[in-house]
Amino acid sequence: MTILSKQPIHRILLLILAGESIFILPFVLARIFRPTFLDVFGLNNFELGTCFSIYGVVALLSYLYGGAIADKYPPRKLMASALFLTALGGFYMASFPSFVMLKVLFGYWGFTTIFLFWGAMIKATRAWGGEANQGKAFGFLEGGRGFVAASLGAIGVFIFSLFIREDIADTPFLDRQDAFRYVILFTSGVVTVVGLLVYFFMRTVDSSMAKIDTPLPAMANLKSVIKIPSVGLLMIIVLCAYVGYKLTDIFSLYAKEVMLFDELEAAKVGTFQLYLRPIVCISIGLLADRTKASLWMIIGFVTMLLGAIIFASGVLEPTVTRFFIMSLIITASGTYAVRTLYFAAMEEGKIPLAVTGTAVGLISVIGYTPDIFVGPIMGYLLDASPGELGHQHVFMMLAGFSIIGLIAAVGFKKITRKKNY
Repeated sequence: MTILSKQPIHRILLLILAGESIFILPFVLARIFRPTFLDVFGLNNFELGTCFSIYGVVALLSYLYGGAIADKYPPRKLMASALFLTALGGFYMASFPSFVMLKVLFGYWGFTTIFLFWGAMIKATRAWGGEANQGKAFGFLEGGRGFVAASLGAIGVFIFSLFIREDIADTPFLDRQDAFRYVILFTSGVVTVVGLLVYFFMRTVDSSMAKIDTPLPAMANLKSVIKIPSVGLLMIIVLCAYVGYKLTDIFSLYAKEVMLFDELEAAKVGTFQLYLRPIVCISIGLLADRTKASLWMIIGFVTMLLGAIIFASGVLEPTVTRFFIMSLIITASGTYAVRTLYFAAMEEGKIPLAVTGTAVGLISVIGYTPDIFVGPIMGYLLDASPGELGHQHVFMMLAGFSIIGLIAAVGFKKITRKKNY
């Protein structure tokens, strides 16, 4: 891996800001405000899952081809364009389109957030970390993204509460819809501003990335990446960890349906879990640089499995709020820990920096398929067995993927430990 000179701090700050802002509209709003989101758009869980699935199908192709583009073109222009286009979709979303057009919108976001953005962001972050600080770089990226999501989410909850009566159950539907419209418009405006910041203040990224060895043609890059043993295991690790991350979408819904919180309290639970991200991710990233990323991925999967078992067991009741919060912290911490490190582990897996975009694209094609299948499956399980039973079934699924991910992480640690690997 080419060692770059010391990187300016504003670069990682811009990557953090951009890296989460672009996903606020398609994902974070639904995660924080899931009960409200379903209500104001007139959706059930399966229909929302279908929107996420369409996003995932478009993203599947975008990962691979977008990764190749990230190895050829400067990150600044790719990322700024992606942010502007994503924000346009947000302004349209504020008109509360029909279910058909909402599916089209999520497909559009699958292109704007991935094809132009994802590979460029990961490559720029890896370059910022250099050889010795991959855990730090991705810990800061993921942790910072969590702080951005939580902060924007908290502001969104505040904006929403301004237009809601003291008892949200007495607030008319149109008033709730108008309140959520302001949340969407605020978010879309933030994404636009971030796009401008990236375009005008990220020029140092373009100049320093030019110092990296010139990559081979796209097909040659792909062939070289496929031959790297760690790539296949990282695909499985990312897939299992991302299932866990997708399931964090239902914590606010769990709070409402099982713990009997109201919509505003449930949204606060969704925001609280996001504040765990910076704490967990930065801590794990720094620890990983002192040991190995693979070790902490194993610990992360074990923790995720423990949390999944607690939720799947059905022991949580409305009277045990503290136990619910503790169980949420356990599950989310394991998920965030693995999510922090799976791309930081590329250095441990001996993947050259020059083909990072191609490697990220290839890993993501398999690793992010949960965007296609988790939403509909989760929606079906929740709708087929309303209440706590549906949530138990969802967390049983998480337990299964945690076990598979744990096996893959152990295998990754073993092959990268070999002297001649």
